[in-house]
Amino acid sequence: MKIKVIYRCSNCGSESPKWLGKCQSCEEWNTFEESESQPKTTFSASKRKTSAKRLSEVLVGNSDRIVTSISEFNRVLGGGIVKDSIIILTARPGAGKSTLLLQVADDVANKGFKVLYASAEESDSQIKSRSDRILKGSNSNIWVYSDTSMNHVLDSIDELDPDLIIIDSIQTFTLEEHNSRPGSPIQTMECANELLKIAKNNNRPRAVIMVGQMTKDDEIAGLRALEHLVDAVLILNGENGEELRGAWCSKNRFGSTGEIGFFSMTEQGMLSIDNPSEFFMTQRGEGQKVSGSALTVIKEGTRPIIVEIESLVSKSFTPYPSRIAECLRRDQLNTLISILEQRGKINLYDKNVVIKTTGGLQLKEQSVSLAIIMCIVSSVRDKAIPNDTVFVADVGLTGELKKVPAIEARIKEIDRMGFKRVYIAKDALRDASKYKNLEIIELNTLYDVLLDLKMKGAGKTETEFPIKDDI
Repeated sequence: MKIKVIYRCSNCGSESPKWLGKCQSCEEWNTFEESESQPKTTFSASKRKTSAKRLSEVLVGNSDRIVTSISEFNRVLGGGIVKDSIIILTARPGAGKSTLLLQVADDVANKGFKVLYASAEESDSQIKSRSDRILKGSNSNIWVYSDTSMNHVLDSIDELDPDLIIIDSIQTFTLEEHNSRPGSPIQTMECANELLKIAKNNNRPRAVIMVGQMTKDDEIAGLRALEHLVDAVLILNGENGEELRGAWCSKNRFGSTGEIGFFSMTEQGMLSIDNPSEFFMTQRGEGQKVSGSALTVIKEGTRPIIVEIESLVSKSFTPYPSRIAECLRRDQLNTLISILEQRGKINLYDKNVVIKTTGGLQLKEQSVSLAIIMCIVSSVRDKAIPNDTVFVADVGLTGELKKVPAIEARIKEIDRMGFKRVYIAKDALRDASKYKNLEIIELNTLYDVLLDLKMKGAGKTETEFPIKDDI
């Protein structure tokens, strides 16, 4: 048989019948290497080891979960780590990927499972040093392996038979069978495929968590096929120097996509924020009143969270007042200010307006519109909104209050947190009578809300929350 010579790119694996200086697929220079084309092998049906099964006969017992003691980690994955799953965790450098996974490894090991923590980026002593800092003690069920060879990792898996395998990071490992650099698409995908075979073994299922490096565009480094291969893609957000970290799933075959968990980055590691509603609002005493603050409820995944929105309104001495929003788009803020000026009869043409949220959460829902407007009104009047009051409604360009999705879940969270009053759109809630300790105020327009607040807690005078009808 005549051997045919081809040229294969060592970076992306694309082939060419002749040598090229620049790869047309990945645009890398001088990556083509001479290789022999392998004849295609035809497999007969008799050589196949598996056969099709009836869907009704397929067992699901291998999809049991390892439920950790880190509640926010469980939430993001849909209830825990599925025993035959492969997960990829990605984040910017310094976000806390390795710290979180070391805590997960320790928690799983404490439950009696064997854990193999393989790292090609850190030495054994570096991993031990972090363990001494954030964990109470070294667990005998955790094995650490520091090497860049995936072949050696696979040998260690055969030797130790672990229940959970952590790979940090997948782009730094190589297989000897493939002559290409670490991090190349060929090496990354082949290493991931070997781990996939281990995780999906019907006779011995194992859970695999891989760390994936992130590019400057905040995407997983490598081919998109890596995301298609895994069962869940977990993204950890957070800036260096900030305490708050958010983890969410952009893909999850075993739970809800878009579910988010919150963590606090401390010297003791990543601490789970089990009650975010307390974290994202300022705790004030019964008699402590502050102007420029309003409360609302957002939804992150399937969970409602109470959020405090703060505003600062000051006189502008320039022709163009500042509009600064750290938590939402500037265009959205300008729209709400225009609605307040036209429909609420409060002029802000000579005022600077600054908006932010407690804890730094981003506001992406329309349900926060009323709360944003009300915190601006509170600041411009320098009068406090009662601490037990929450606003959950969108505000249209007509000044009318609009219904928001999942209002029932939001109201339940407000009631659970012990608030006494909530403003919503008219007819937004089916049955308000079942909330005995919560006053639900349903109004039609923004101006109705301003008038109602003027009457509340002030003996129907303008001393507490004055609104001038003639402005």
